[in-house]
Amino acid sequence: MLDIKLITEDPEKVKAALAKKGCIVDFAEIIALDAERKKIMAETEKLKAERNKVSAEIPRLKKEGKPVDEIFKRMREIGDEITAGDAKINDYQTRITDFVAKLPNMPDDDLLPGEKENNKVIKVFGEKPEFGFKAKNHVDLCTDLGIIDYERGVKLSGNGYWLYRGDGARLEWALLNYFINTHLSDGYEMILPPHMLGYNCGFGAGQFPKFTDEVYWVDSEDGDKKRAKFMLPTAETALVNMYSGEIIDEDKLPMKFFAYTPCYRKEAGTYRAEERGMIRGHQFNKVEMVQYAHPDKSREAFEELVNKACRLMEGLGLHFRLSKLAAGDCSASMARTYDIEVWIPSMGIYKEVSSVSNANDYQARRNNTRFRDKETGKTRFVHTLNGSGLATSRVFPAIIEQYQNADGSITVPEALRPYMGGQEVIKKL
Repeated sequence: MLDIKLITEDPEKVKAALAKKGCIVDFAEIIALDAERKKIMAETEKLKAERNKVSAEIPRLKKEGKPVDEIFKRMREIGDEITAGDAKINDYQTRITDFVAKLPNMPDDDLLPGEKENNKVIKVFGEKPEFGFKAKNHVDLCTDLGIIDYERGVKLSGNGYWLYRGDGARLEWALLNYFINTHLSDGYEMILPPHMLGYNCGFGAGQFPKFTDEVYWVDSEDGDKKRAKFMLPTAETALVNMYSGEIIDEDKLPMKFFAYTPCYRKEAGTYRAEERGMIRGHQFNKVEMVQYAHPDKSREAFEELVNKACRLMEGLGLHFRLSKLAAGDCSASMARTYDIEVWIPSMGIYKEVSSVSNANDYQARRNNTRFRDKETGKTRFVHTLNGSGLATSRVFPAIIEQYQNADGSITVPEALRPYMGGQEVIKKL
């Protein structure tokens, strides 16, 4: 959530920043509303001070035998005015909060405006694989090897689902173990969060209210989403809310977590050729990294997460590129994002396998996660960062295609062999 103080003090700066994301907004009405709220607050506080002062004098006046009926009448009038003032203040605050809650995060100053057309590739690892034979796509390879069962996945749950079988299930589990062990060795704490979350988590992560229709809801009895549960679309939604409403000891920053969860995405499931097989599905596995960082160390935390995600890909020996996203291609909650995009040979395109993002204090303002500054004694909002480390549903197809052999077998990347009992090749039984 953006700071209403920043909006009222420098609206043109905020408007220009949001315009880079394609968000055109007029702040005139909300600034006027905030000014009226502050005016009523000042008047109400003055009335409360008067009430407190007079209330303190009543016992003395009674003791001196002086009449107090008119004073009590005035106190009742003041009480009614205070009640009306507080109601207006609450109403105005709710309207301001609702307005600000729908605004996206401001992009960092160095991001280009626009969307994908202004994304910039800043790193390329490895070379595009070349084959001395007619290469196959991952759907055919997985089907021929019997390691992914698309037909029975659809039978169980419909389009956008699949089954891992045999060596396919083992390869998927090997990937997850490789990610998990790497994060543990880097000092990150492992979390296994609930898969069903409350509305407050979606709001705190910045996904609600705008994207309430893009998740799977477990509805409440009365249909009110604010009292319902939803299936997490990413572990980030849980991890960035773990300390909501709390004040963290500054010495504990940065706090580093990762979580393994399936992810549930309602918006998935299109049928374009480049999204066949496992490229886009309603449920997929992901290991997610999150940091709670000191605002002064936020950029260093971002670079750490980017480097960690890249090292995972490098360890697998996959050809990929790292792209800095333009402002409009960053998600609504994020101030900056780098995407790691793996090469899918059969499609001739790169597909995102990790997004590393910095929300700055946007999420922390929404869920009120702070730390106490040792120098000033005042509380400040933490910065929250996240990065996929990694999502398997596109890493898996990339391994299948980039490591395929002429006989239809798949060479297991060396980094995964310890988690597959030393197995070097997946071949048809």
